[in-house]
Amino acid sequence: MSELLDRETLAAELHQSGTGHKAELRLWLRMLTCTTMIEASIRSRLRKEFGVTLPRFDLMAQLQRAPGGMILGDLSRRMMVSNGNVTGLIERMVASGEVERAPHETDGRATVVRLTVAGRRRFDTMATAHGEWVAALFAGLPPGDLPVLMAALARVKHSVHLQ
Repeated sequence: MSELLDRETLAAELHQSGTGHKAELRLWLRMLTCTTMIEASIRSRLRKEFGVTLPRFDLMAQLQRAPGGMILGDLSRRMMVSNGNVTGLIERMVASGEVERAPHETDGRATVVRLTVAGRRRFDTMATAHGEWVAALFAGLPPGDLPVLMAALARVKHSVHLQ
């Protein structure tokens, strides 16, 4: 059975030495390359088809999961960005009518942010397209590979979490 190999795989097979941590480094680089390629494709499609950035889509996804809204600090932590980055994004989304702000019920210093009805509708449309794009990116894999990859990546995640 002939399988297509990319340059990374061919180079690794030609120069395997079995010493040090070369296999782990190659795995890390392979995972990073795949992630970067997938992210670039998603970024491009979001911009082209909806005129939005990936951070804006990610923020909307976080707010979609929290219908009652979220305070800025929690949103920043979930997105793993600074409060300043989130604040700027929120300002633009309030101006576009996708997000609304309200005072926190019990903490007068905090502001709750939530998607508007229009923001939810827009996100739903984008999320449907996003799901289709991701499925298309993985469509070249045989169906049996997905559960194997998910299990392997779960073990990677567990191993990293232990560190």
